[in-house]
Amino acid sequence: MQLIALKTGEIRCLYDEVIDLTVLGTPVIARASHVEPDARGQWWANLSPVAGPQLGPFQRRTEALEAEKGWLERNWLARHPATGISYAS
Repeated sequence: MQLIALKTGEIRCLYDEVIDLTVLGTPVIARASHVEPDARGQWWANLSPVAGPQLGPFQRRTEALEAEKGWLERNWLARHPATGISYAS
């Protein structure tokens, strides 16, 4: 689990139950994507809630979930929500 600590004191991460996030303060949790099947049973990861692409199709839900997590870690987690500038830069 990656945690990004900002100068403002905000901590960003992809939600996981590896640690109890309440020890860091009151969590604010928002949906970053939707992983859903289509009419043919193919799975898609729709990242539009964070201005991202639609990934897929995938044969298995777990494949879509892995792609979703990878995209979010590479493209969303370390980016400032207003400017798009990478915190890791």
